[in-house]
Amino acid sequence: MMNENYIAINQLGYRPNDAKLAVIQGKQSKYRLVAIDSDEVIWEGESSAEQYDEASGVTVCKLDFSHVTREGRYRIVGEEGSSWPFSISSHVYEDVQVAVLKAFYYLRCGEELTSEYAGPWAHAACHHSLVHVHGQPELTFDGTGGWHDAGDYGKYIVAAGKAIADLLLAYELYPQTFKRKVPLPESNDVMDDLLHEVKVELDWMLKMQDAATGGVYHKLTTLQFPPLDMMPEDDTADLYAMPISATATASFAASMAMAARAYAAYDEHYAERCLLAAERAWQWLEEHPDVEGFRNPSDVGTGEYGDSQDEDERYWAAAELYRATGNDKYHAAFLRYAKRSSFNKTSLGWADMGGYGTMSYLLCEHKREEAIVSELKQALSSHADQLADVSSKDGYSISMLPEQYRWGSNMDVMNHAMLMLFAQHVEGHQRYEGVIAAHVHYLLGMNVNGISYISGYGHSAMTHPHHRPSVGDGVDAPVPGMVSGGPNKNLQDEYAAKHLQNRAPAACYADHEDSYATNEVTIYWNSPALFVLSHFTSL
Repeated sequence: MMNENYIAINQLGYRPNDAKLAVIQGKQSKYRLVAIDSDEVIWEGESSAEQYDEASGVTVCKLDFSHVTREGRYRIVGEEGSSWPFSISSHVYEDVQVAVLKAFYYLRCGEELTSEYAGPWAHAACHHSLVHVHGQPELTFDGTGGWHDAGDYGKYIVAAGKAIADLLLAYELYPQTFKRKVPLPESNDVMDDLLHEVKVELDWMLKMQDAATGGVYHKLTTLQFPPLDMMPEDDTADLYAMPISATATASFAASMAMAARAYAAYDEHYAERCLLAAERAWQWLEEHPDVEGFRNPSDVGTGEYGDSQDEDERYWAAAELYRATGNDKYHAAFLRYAKRSSFNKTSLGWADMGGYGTMSYLLCEHKREEAIVSELKQALSSHADQLADVSSKDGYSISMLPEQYRWGSNMDVMNHAMLMLFAQHVEGHQRYEGVIAAHVHYLLGMNVNGISYISGYGHSAMTHPHHRPSVGDGVDAPVPGMVSGGPNKNLQDEYAAKHLQNRAPAACYADHEDSYATNEVTIYWNSPALFVLSHFTSL
């Protein structure tokens, strides 16, 4: 291949009946689809006319070969070169879907990752000292467990809330895809591995609830980030639980209410414990109706996850508690928040959780107020239609406007696909199916950078994430199955500011460990990707 960006494809491939696109940088031309094992020309066709794509800063043409359904290995050949080889296969996404789930195992904190399950990425147990409550050093507790949030070793409740929501929703909507074993140390024939892995995080979250008040500590970190090449077991600085926040407490309440439903059939005692914890957290929220947004104490430099708006999290918590209990008081609280215009009711980011409250209510089996149901369905459909419209005009067929390529843009790409999938589920149609498939193609290489943003998957996959174990473990390959943050036009780290000046928004990406603003990994970038991939592995 003369230019790895010349013909951008999904580097893993395409399912037989899915929309199949390739994006070519250059002029309109004819192309051939060639079988790799025989050099047989399966199909010949012409690309679309050229269009300038503002987001990527290049002129592109599209090649649509959706009608080719014969399974096999192929490449696209044009006048100036050929694409990477790729597959057309019913099972093309199964391995990467399991890997994106297993990435959460690699992020586990407080336990040894043995070579039996972690392979070359094994490491010793970490962060097992007692946790001090910031500002009250005489108070300590056991804060072991859970997942390291990202490229650092902090553990953050609001980040966990989004990840838990995405994973448990994926399990609810696509349960059959999780019958495959990852495997994990806990794997058995009683409970699916996704629930085993989510329970690791839930167990840690339960430790973060203040026993005296029911409020939930915002995060658990050291005071400052450790060096980039430090392995987790070598990070022995003192651990601190940061002050209770309303956003953390509401996210906790919602997550635990979801867990109460998800685990009831497997462990009734655990489900009851989760529900009790959720209700205690809700009581704290009722007792603290007006709370300032969280800010890091002056001596703390780790991730803040600050958020001045907590009504979206309260909306979500009320919805989940109503769904879990059928209690009218939670329904009344949900309806109060549903009638407010202070937050977006279809957003799925860690700071804008309104979409999760909406999804919970639309899935609820208890009595609902039909006017609110209709209003929420309309908002969901309107947002999904808007995303589909943007996708129809985008050079790479995704729903991102140029100004939306920010820190964690790949989360937004997958959030958009997730929202369209849920809109389809609620309305009972498949109108966005081809658009959603294009979002998966983008993540796996059909982008201006010609890179698969999932480590270990694709011919040209992200290999140098801003992720401390991947930097410090002495293994050439990064931990697999991790989703990179992706292009960020704001150039918010020194490496990006030096090397990515004057690039178009979608091209502002560096596969480099120092570029934390474009190439970090985190649990809530993996989680919506898992949801979307689960759709494509369950049908």
